[in-house]
Amino acid sequence: MTNSSSAWTRRGFAATLGAGALARAAAESRPNILWITCEDTGQQIGAYGDRYAVTPNLDRLAARGVRYRNAWSNAPVCAPARTTIISGLYPPSTGAEHMRSMTRLPEGMRMYPCYLREAGYYATNNAKEDYNLEHTGQVWDDSSGKAHWRNRKPGQPFFSIFNLTVTHESQIPKRPHTLVHDPARVRVPAYHPDTPEVRHDWAQYYDNITTMDGQAGGILRQLEQDGLAENTIVFFYGGHGPGMPRCKRYPYDSGLRVPMIVHLPEKYRHLAAPDCRPGGVSERMVGFIDLAPTVLSLAGIRPPEHMQGGAFLGRHIAPERSYNYGFRGRMDERYDMMRSVCDRRYVYIRNYLPHEIYGQHVNTMFQMPTTQVWKKLFDEGKLNAAQRRFWEPKPPEELYDLDHDRDEVNNLAGSSQHKETLERLRKAQQDLALKIRDVGFLPEGEIHSRSKGSTPYQVGHDDSRYPLKRIMGMADLTATPALLKGLSDPDSAVRYWAVMGIQMRGAAAVMANRQALYQALDDSAPYVRIAAAEALGRHGDESDVRKALAALVDVAPAGKNGAYVCLRALNAIDSLGAKARPAAEAIRAIPVGDPTTAKRAQEYPARVMAKLKAAL
Repeated sequence: MTNSSSAWTRRGFAATLGAGALARAAAESRPNILWITCEDTGQQIGAYGDRYAVTPNLDRLAARGVRYRNAWSNAPVCAPARTTIISGLYPPSTGAEHMRSMTRLPEGMRMYPCYLREAGYYATNNAKEDYNLEHTGQVWDDSSGKAHWRNRKPGQPFFSIFNLTVTHESQIPKRPHTLVHDPARVRVPAYHPDTPEVRHDWAQYYDNITTMDGQAGGILRQLEQDGLAENTIVFFYGGHGPGMPRCKRYPYDSGLRVPMIVHLPEKYRHLAAPDCRPGGVSERMVGFIDLAPTVLSLAGIRPPEHMQGGAFLGRHIAPERSYNYGFRGRMDERYDMMRSVCDRRYVYIRNYLPHEIYGQHVNTMFQMPTTQVWKKLFDEGKLNAAQRRFWEPKPPEELYDLDHDRDEVNNLAGSSQHKETLERLRKAQQDLALKIRDVGFLPEGEIHSRSKGSTPYQVGHDDSRYPLKRIMGMADLTATPALLKGLSDPDSAVRYWAVMGIQMRGAAAVMANRQALYQALDDSAPYVRIAAAEALGRHGDESDVRKALAALVDVAPAGKNGAYVCLRALNAIDSLGAKARPAAEAIRAIPVGDPTTAKRAQEYPARVMAKLKAAL
């Protein structure tokens, strides 16, 4: 070997050593990240000033970290909320807003753990996923009840989620249960009746939070025992608002505001935002839409441009936005469409289906003693105005001042003093819908049928396939002549909203436009036929009801038009109540099975059918 080649070898060997050392140093400089999440928990935490709560472990974490006061889950129910987190996209832009539906991301968009794994992180999830999006390749190194940072390679940075389920809605009505929290000390919100059942449920909710706090403390102790506390950034947050009725599933502040506590050890204080001080409170508007870009930013990864939130920590902190946004789509077996906006003080809600009551019969919600006694008292006429509202049709718009109305029961949408605020927040809601190309204006089945061979996100961003402004315009119309014009639009979603607009205006509008609705019964789009039949069935005479039922029975079989059309038709039949009895035999015979639909959604038509069979 020549001297020159020997020198090259020594330089190459040194360079190799240097590269290895740099790689190790980079790995060591990257923080471990631990997320502790819990189901169905609002800011009922001691650290947030709730004196009824007993949460010593989370309070200690908050004393070392920062509490985000304006944190929203974006969705008031689990699967869409997790879908927001895993994708970094608002589910209304991906067609994934409906409970346990299943859609896909476009090619090239990946779930955020994929980016972490690509950067060398060991990514684990213990254990619940519950996304409304199909997996994009291998998302987790381990997603199971055994998933743990302890299973990583030596020296490998980790990202680990532990999801605690003891606070889930389903745990509140479990009996027998010996209460630890005194039900006499419960603060009953203005929308709930003050009964022993309601007080017991709220007290048991707080009991479960205390149990969860102990479990969270156990995970934090494991971190300390492993000598990792000073190298790990810790997040704690709730999955959405409390599991109590009118909190969970409803995009009010009460259903969307969550605790979010973040602790950055001294070693990683340089990754904090200016408002992130140990033991402090941040007023920044943050939401689940921001969690994916934030965790990537903390890991030193620039968030992909397609993500719709912004990092609030790390090397790539985004400017703060002015609003938090929420949404509600189908909740289990019941359809609805709500959008909400918050600017810290005010909450605005747009109800796109105002003729549907808030308290639709969702089977899971009706397992709660609070729901049962609340509905019973309504039927008996024993509720005040704030308590009755849950069981009545919705106004098209709602506006609440959180500074003076924390329970959101005093609707200011008609207040002349708040007109400017209403218009500003209304515009913010509309602007976001147009920016993200909200495909929730399509009936659920059309989200899937229009995106065959593509994805809902791509359909939403193609105006030739999804003329959003025209569809939104029809959904916002109030003048009947313009609605009638919409009945001849070439796009089925425009025609659907035209019919819905007539139905929302009640019996007088339906009867005045009876012939137009009869023509819509023969529309080529199943959802237009269903909407027309429901309008005639709810508000028409005996002849109208008979024709409406015939149309609904014809369109409903799942094997004919799919499970989502079947579910919508069964909801329409159920809305007719006793009027549906003449067709009881034909209704009972409707087949509800559809193996082509996402497995998790197949149970919902059967739930409505079971209720119909019991009632007819």
